[in-house]
Amino acid sequence: MCDTIIATPETTADGVMLFGKNSDREPNEAQQIVFYPAAVHPPGTKVKCTYIEIDQAQETYAVFLSKPFWIRGAEMGVNDQGVAIGNEAIFSKIPASKNPGLIGMDLLRLALERASTASEAIQVITDLIRQFGQGGNCGYTHPFYYHNSFLIADPTEAWVLETVDRHWAAKKITGFYSISNGLTVGNDFDQCSPDLINFAIKKGWCKNQEDFHFARCYSDFLFTKFSYCQSRRNRTMNLLRNSAGRINISTFMSILRDHNSSDDDSFSPDKGLTGASVCMHASFGPIRISQTTGSLVAHLHPKHPTYFTTGTAAPCTSIFKPVWIDAPVASEQNFKGEFDPASIFWRHEQLHRTILKNYRESIQKIITERDQMERELVENSLKIARQSAAEKFAYSQSCAERTNDTEQKWLEMLTSSKQKAHQNFCHRLAWKKWDKQAKMP
Repeated sequence: MCDTIIATPETTADGVMLFGKNSDREPNEAQQIVFYPAAVHPPGTKVKCTYIEIDQAQETYAVFLSKPFWIRGAEMGVNDQGVAIGNEAIFSKIPASKNPGLIGMDLLRLALERASTASEAIQVITDLIRQFGQGGNCGYTHPFYYHNSFLIADPTEAWVLETVDRHWAAKKITGFYSISNGLTVGNDFDQCSPDLINFAIKKGWCKNQEDFHFARCYSDFLFTKFSYCQSRRNRTMNLLRNSAGRINISTFMSILRDHNSSDDDSFSPDKGLTGASVCMHASFGPIRISQTTGSLVAHLHPKHPTYFTTGTAAPCTSIFKPVWIDAPVASEQNFKGEFDPASIFWRHEQLHRTILKNYRESIQKIITERDQMERELVENSLKIARQSAAEKFAYSQSCAERTNDTEQKWLEMLTSSKQKAHQNFCHRLAWKKWDKQAKMP
C-alpha cells in the first residue's frame, strides 16, 4: 500500500510544484536508489522490462529512481526534464491479469525515460497499456496482482491517471491532490480511453453516460476496503488542505511521516492487527504485511529542481537527503533481500528495527535532532541547487555521510541504553520472522 501527494504552484509557499510519495512494500523488499544516464539507442534495440521485452525508444532521458531491488521498474522517480511520477496499486471488478506483461512500475520507468512533460507521460503510459496491457506478479515473496494509478507532475502541470487493464481516465490537477490504493476519478476527467463508458454500461455498472462514475463503476469492494485507501487519502487531503498556501518541502516530509493520529506521541506501531497509516508500519498479518520502504519529495523548480530521498524504510525513523539528477551519487549495486552492511537501506534497518522494540520511547530520542538536521539540509540544498554540478555532488555526498554517521550514533545510543522492550506478542513475533529471513545481525 502506498500514498502519493502533489501540490501545484498555486498552493505552495514558494510557488514551486511539489511531489511526494511513500512506497509501501514487504519489510525485507529493499528499496534501491539508482540513476541511469540519458542514452541514444540503435534502431531495433529492445528493452527487457520485468517480464517482457519491448522496442526501446530511440532516445531515453536520464532518470533517478527508487525501486524494489528485484524489478526493472520503479515505485517513484524523476527525470532530467523535471517530470516526477509515483504509482499506486488499485483493485477493480476486472481481475488484474496474472499473465506476464508490463507492471505499473515498468510503465512508470518507461514514461520517465520517454516523456519530457507530464502530458507526454500520460501518452506514453496509455499507448503502452493499449499495446501490451498490464499484468504480472508485483509481489516479492507473496504473489500480488493489481492495476495502477499514477500521479504525474512537471514544473507547470500535474495530472492523475488511473488505469484498469486497458481502460483509463486522466484528470488535470489544480491545487493539491493525493492518491492511495483506490480509484479517485469520477466523471470529471479530462481524457479517457475510447470505450471507458460503453464498457461499464455493457457490464451493467451504470445505466448511461450521465450515470457514469469511473471510481464507482470500476472499483472492487474487498481489496479497496482493506487497503484503507479512503481513510489514508482523507488524511493526506485534510493535511494538504490545512496548509494550502503555506505548503513547503517540510510539509510534505511531515505528511509522509503521518500516523493518522492527532497525538503522534501516543502512536505505537505494535498496536492492532488491522489499519494503515501514511507512514506504514508492518505487523502481524495478513493485512499489515506492508512497510514504507522508501520515500521521496521532489521540489520541481523549473530551473533548479531538488529531490529529497530517504533511501531507507520508515520515514519517521529516517532522514531525507538531497540529490540532484545532474550530479547523481553512485547507484548502489548488488542489492538483495538480506542484510548487507554496505547498503544504506540495510544499515538503516538496524536502527529502524531497534526503534521498533520500544517505539514510543526510542523515537522521542531522535526526532528533535532529525528535524533540526532536515531543516538545515533543506535550507542549504535550495541554495546549493543554483551552484555547479560539482558543488551539488559534493554537498550531496557530505549529507549522505553525515546522515549515516548520525544514524549510527543513534543506533549506538539506543543499543547502549538497554531500554526495556515494549512490543505486543504478535508484533514481536512478526518482526522476529522478518529478521530471521533477512539474516539481521
